[in-house]
Amino acid sequence: MSVPSARSAPAVARTMLFVPGDRPDRFAKAAASGADLVVCDLEDAVAPQQKEAARSAVSDWLGAGGRAAVRVNSVDTEWYAADCDALSGLSGLEAVLVPKAEGPEALARLATRLGGIPLVALVETALGLHRAVELASSPGVVRLAFGAIDFALDAGTADDDEALLYARSGLVVASRVGGLGQPVDGVTVALDDPEAAARDAVKARRLGFGGKLCIHPQQVGPVNAAFSPTAAEIEHARRLVGAAGAGAATRVDGQMVDVPVLERAQRILAQAELSAGPAQER
Repeated sequence: MSVPSARSAPAVARTMLFVPGDRPDRFAKAAASGADLVVCDLEDAVAPQQKEAARSAVSDWLGAGGRAAVRVNSVDTEWYAADCDALSGLSGLEAVLVPKAEGPEALARLATRLGGIPLVALVETALGLHRAVELASSPGVVRLAFGAIDFALDAGTADDDEALLYARSGLVVASRVGGLGQPVDGVTVALDDPEAAARDAVKARRLGFGGKLCIHPQQVGPVNAAFSPTAAEIEHARRLVGAAGAGAATRVDGQMVDVPVLERAQRILAQAELSAGPAQER
């Protein structure tokens, strides 16, 4: 059973770990993985013939003390309505991830239906990216997330960093315009190489992302570390804040410290305070 923490809030979670909804034997393991937010998946990880069983297993677990977000099936599928009905009123439901989000209307209806449960809009199509600011501004939406694999398929691009740079940067800007926190990057498919997920997370953080979708518990620790300030970053930020004058630029370690630099340092310290556990070197 997961233990709520400041980082478990979907708006600030660094790691969102998927667990198949038809594998209730893995729910507790996922909750104990250190992931900021567990996501019970009713969509891609579940075969059509297992959708009902998965829905029941997830509902039972969330109603019996488990805590997690849930990724429902997309709004245009035959399973969407039943997914939403099953989730209504569950005490352990922390958020709903909405796949292939493309319009604010459906998100607004879902927010009303679920009575204030936070929504994470998964942008996985060209139309979703085109309307990303509208999605970020929709009632109930607290975060955007990037479905890179599906997006590349829909847009007809490669799924490498260069091909997806425009989409990733677009989500960062849309999140800012819509008043949301930093978006969540997509999965790294290398299951046996957790450091690959960490490298991808470091690159995503540099672009302005604040978290990452994970598909294996081994990815959680390295990704959490990648999205947390390092000890060196924290120490440098403290020096900047400590040396800053009242509204005046100053010099620290050969660097000019003006208002934007100071605000960035203060943001690092706030992230460090929010992060679960001590910062890790990388």
